[in-house]
Amino acid sequence: MKKIEAIIRPQKISEAIKGLKNLGITGFTVSQVVGRGKQRDTKGVYRGKNYNVTLHPKIKLEIVLSDHMVEPTIKTIISSAQTGEDGDGKIYVYPILEAYNIRTGEPDVSIDDLTIREFPAKEGM
Repeated sequence: MKKIEAIIRPQKISEAIKGLKNLGITGFTVSQVVGRGKQRDTKGVYRGKNYNVTLHPKIKLEIVLSDHMVEPTIKTIISSAQTGEDGDGKIYVYPILEAYNIRTGEPDVSIDDLTIREFPAKEGM
């Protein structure tokens, strides 16, 4: 199992979720976050006062999935979230050693149910 964390622009989350659903991925966590990378500061005016925005609003998308789903998931996130400009975000991949179901207290191996799903057929293939 792997965990994918993707930090993307807020305006790209709908496209990313649509792409994930097309892959058959329906379980994920979405958080509103702020952060800083190579994206430049922006200036704003609030109630007549000038200010610098040094932390930019982003969306963090977290997905735990089977190893064979990592590459298609990353490609889907990139294709749906990429603008080609600074501030598009990052994707991180982590190994998951164990998972537990809080309701039952038992180890949760259901994530590997993804291994029996078939990828949706793409047109022209």
